[in-house]
Amino acid sequence: MPTSKKKSPAPVPVAVVTGAGSGVGRATALKFAAGGWRVVLVGRRPEALAETIALAPKARRKDLLALPCDLGAPAAVAAMARAALQRFGRIDALINAAGTNIPRRALGELTLADYTAVMDANVNGVLTLVQAFLPAMRAQASGTIVLVGSEAGLQASPKAGAAYVVSKFGITGLTQTINAEERPRGLRACCIFPGDIDTPLLNKRPAPPPPEARARMMQPEDIADCAWFAATLPQRATVEEIVVRPSRPWTG
Repeated sequence: MPTSKKKSPAPVPVAVVTGAGSGVGRATALKFAAGGWRVVLVGRRPEALAETIALAPKARRKDLLALPCDLGAPAAVAAMARAALQRFGRIDALINAAGTNIPRRALGELTLADYTAVMDANVNGVLTLVQAFLPAMRAQASGTIVLVGSEAGLQASPKAGAAYVVSKFGITGLTQTINAEERPRGLRACCIFPGDIDTPLLNKRPAPPPPEARARMMQPEDIADCAWFAATLPQRATVEEIVVRPSRPWTG
């Protein structure tokens, strides 16, 4: 009788998470690590990435790799992608949670230098990031790209400022483009549109919100759960957009 061949075990999935040194990126990296994934943590500050890894269970830390990188430097992004793929050999989810804003954000005071800095961090760097990992995902004919946008990418608001609004509309368009072009190759993308989240980015507002307002906001873990859902749904289905807002927004 012919012997049945044993199936090879499924590879351990790999996630690359940017902005992993704080806020949503940190929560997302820890969420995927707790879920048994191998995780590449990307951020500008090595010490912050080390702090994130220290928060993971000791048994999971061997599967976590910190790769400090400035997304605004294309050569550094390419080198980071090569190092990640050399270490783990594949990528199943690319989650961008990195982003920034500036205090002087209203139209009447926004400078071209500040506008350019926000666009470089929030759009141009993300495009470079996606392009760096695209060949590996295409070779696998699978993979999920999750881009953390903002409700400001759906509707402009004075509190977000012009540069941030334009950048997040750009992320909306990039997500749609990924799905339009890469769906036939087995890839999928999801854009998360969060409302207010209690993260360090709030400190860059012209008037940072008080503690009672922050207490009503979502937590980084809420957005991490959204990223987990988008990345772990069966590959046959694509969650293209997730809009998530605080249930009881602050009105004081």
